[in-house]
Amino acid sequence: MPDLLLELFSEEIPARMQRRAAEDLKSLVTNALVDAGLPYEGAKAFATPRRLALHVAGVPVASAATREERKGPRVGSPEKAVEGFLRGAGLSSIDEATIQSDPKKGEFYVAVIEKPGRQAIDVIAEVMPGLIKGFPWPKSMRWGEGSMRWVRPLHSIVATFGPETEEPDVVAFEVEGIKAGKTTRGHRFLADKAFDVRRFDDYAPALEKHKVVLDADRRKDMILHDARDRALALGLELVEDEGLLEEVAGLVEWPVVLTGTFEQEFLEIPDECIRLTIRANQKCFVLKDPKTGRLANRFVLTSNIEAADGGKVIVAGNEKVIRARLSDARFFWETDLKTRLADNLPKLDSIVFHEKLGTQGERVKRLEALAAEIAPLVGADVAKAKRGAQLAKADLVSSMVYEFPELQGQMGRTYAEKQGEDASVAIAIEDHYRPQGPSDKVPTDPVAIAVALADKLDLLAGFWAIDEKPTGSKDPFALRRAALGVIRIALENNLRLPLATLILAAHKNMEVQKLQNLIASDRLDFVTDPSQGSQAYEGRDFTLSSLIEAYDGSDDKVIYPVDVYDFDGTPPYAELTNGAEPVLALRGLKYGEDLLSFFADRLKVHLKDEGARHDLIDAVFALGGQDDLLMVVKRVEALGKFVASDDGANLAAGYKRAVNILKAEEKKDGASVEGRPHADHFREQAEIDLASAIDTARADAADAVKAEDFEGAMTALSRLRAPVDKFFEDILVNADEADIRMNRLRLLAEIRDAAHVVADFSKIAG
Repeated sequence: MPDLLLELFSEEIPARMQRRAAEDLKSLVTNALVDAGLPYEGAKAFATPRRLALHVAGVPVASAATREERKGPRVGSPEKAVEGFLRGAGLSSIDEATIQSDPKKGEFYVAVIEKPGRQAIDVIAEVMPGLIKGFPWPKSMRWGEGSMRWVRPLHSIVATFGPETEEPDVVAFEVEGIKAGKTTRGHRFLADKAFDVRRFDDYAPALEKHKVVLDADRRKDMILHDARDRALALGLELVEDEGLLEEVAGLVEWPVVLTGTFEQEFLEIPDECIRLTIRANQKCFVLKDPKTGRLANRFVLTSNIEAADGGKVIVAGNEKVIRARLSDARFFWETDLKTRLADNLPKLDSIVFHEKLGTQGERVKRLEALAAEIAPLVGADVAKAKRGAQLAKADLVSSMVYEFPELQGQMGRTYAEKQGEDASVAIAIEDHYRPQGPSDKVPTDPVAIAVALADKLDLLAGFWAIDEKPTGSKDPFALRRAALGVIRIALENNLRLPLATLILAAHKNMEVQKLQNLIASDRLDFVTDPSQGSQAYEGRDFTLSSLIEAYDGSDDKVIYPVDVYDFDGTPPYAELTNGAEPVLALRGLKYGEDLLSFFADRLKVHLKDEGARHDLIDAVFALGGQDDLLMVVKRVEALGKFVASDDGANLAAGYKRAVNILKAEEKKDGASVEGRPHADHFREQAEIDLASAIDTARADAADAVKAEDFEGAMTALSRLRAPVDKFFEDILVNADEADIRMNRLRLLAEIRDAAHVVADFSKIAG
């Protein structure tokens, strides 16, 4: 069967766009072929800096003819219905339709639509101009006097189609004056001459002869192996970088690997600063000494040409630029070392974190307060946690982080260690950003854990307070990542965290900070405290400590500024609460429940990724009040083991049978079954045995849950299996006597309530 070869030859395509563009070309062309009735056997796309190429194998010579019978309206239908049928079927007159009869529906029109097959080469010629003109580049440009947009000026198009045994035909189409042909060009500098190609089997080898490696993955492999060999020859190791390797492979068509050097004195700069400087400015790899684990004063570069001098001039040029950039980096490093991290804190007051959440300086103060509250819960020293939180953002105003933002935290740790800060404090400065993704490690040092949790909980509480929550796929402030970070820190460090309490603490810190700002600006004029009677205070006569002491977070203590109404010395509390929104009120619980629900959703995602059953997660969360992540996970694990056992599966079945009967009765009567069963209404031994078993199992399960022995709770419930089975075998729930029937329904409700001590079994599938 014929193959299609397509090449779009242009000026240099940005490396970051090449791989996606190749896949887009493949998708657009193959979808168009399939839509035209031309299935194919296989397709592969390629990209180099100057070309996109596509090979589609096994394309039919022509599409098959089709015949379709389209049923229309009944004979005698309204004129508009008939007209719509004709338009849809492509008929010019109803006379072109046939009439068929149906014993039940009568006579109706039928259109027979026959489409002849089309030559594949004609289909390709027809669709290609539109695909090329509408190609989905992230950025594009116009050039010359034409109206077409492309990522860079398009120079030529190769399009051939034909079987292996014959000379392929050129697909005849034109785009903005560029006619498709069979001529392409080689490497811009090493073999920049035109040559003809026929099909893919000679296209790729011909390019190679003209110093172009078509396959980006092969270019990557060549660069990587040559770089490793160069490093090995020097007794060093390559510091591999997949992102840089992908970019460099998109910058060259004929990769030539060379090595260069820089002055030993630059190794005084931290390794990561050297690596980023060389990577960002010259797209070069760095080498390290396997004996010390530190970087060596050598680097690897990838050239796009084979130079006559072996690359000496190219290496010298790169060395010159790298020397200048490392000189800048050393200046930043030495300048930063002259300033203690703590001395950077005032600068954070001028950096806005968010217009509604204040400055970075204000946020740091909140982190200090919250880290101090978290520290005892995670076994961290309170003073060290506060210090770690205080310095956590101090490197944001350093010269090195300004140049390389990705070094935030890492440079802070380095500066802290150089300045003699406690080791745990230094670790906390770097690790408080972690984890930044599912594969990133979590903090393990207690001080770092406290600061990391404070950072993430303040972020979440803050954006929930201003109603900037994630919506759909949009999450501009990475709040989902922050919540998952809290979850992973808790679970992987086996921590007990009262999330509801910590969320409220984070919110209270924000409210206290608002109080401080109002007092500092003389905008706070009085406090109303209806629990003690309305009292007025002039803003300059009370202290912050007395305000905070009175302002304990209860909803009946609200703070208003004077401009809400005319101040006459007596705050009209009733009028305010009915008609004015307070400027400040600790309404943490108002959105705290929603934030807890968000954590629950994130935990579900995390547990599902770990292989946990979604129905078991729902069964535990359905009980409500679940804010201890570690205990939720342990309960889900115990429940999973339980329902996998025979006792668990049978009890779940009995539970569902009981619940279904209750639902049917409650739906019938319109009221829920309430109250405890009465022993004097029992008529059968199975009822007596079940009631006794429920009382024992519920008490034992509750005690086990209280002791956080969830497997013990499941074991207690498992003892209900036999009496529940016996009850349904021997007892007719819907007895004739009303009191006996109600008593048995109450017994079913007891089964439900006993199970709910550990989980909502109605959520369990199966």
